[in-house]
Amino acid sequence: MRFSSELECQLAGYGLTTAHILYRMPDFTSVLQTYVWQDYDLAPDFPEMSRFLAFWQRTLDGPIHSVRYSHKRLIGPNEWRQVKGEIVLH
Repeated sequence: MRFSSELECQLAGYGLTTAHILYRMPDFTSVLQTYVWQDYDLAPDFPEMSRFLAFWQRTLDGPIHSVRYSHKRLIGPNEWRQVKGEIVLH
């Protein structure tokens, strides 16, 4: 997903997704650390978050303990409509 603006991204159906990731410290597995990830993503499949978590598991040493996430579409179909026309003020 790469759009030229955040507005285009939102109009395409993407919403703001925040993931709260708990992971274990590599050297001290009884210690949990937290990481917050946020990006525009498409519910219900969440391809951006899935890519990030796959990257994490593939390249980082701290194993993931749990992931909590929230998602909110900032612009819904009932909140925006395209209007074709022009108003000229003199």
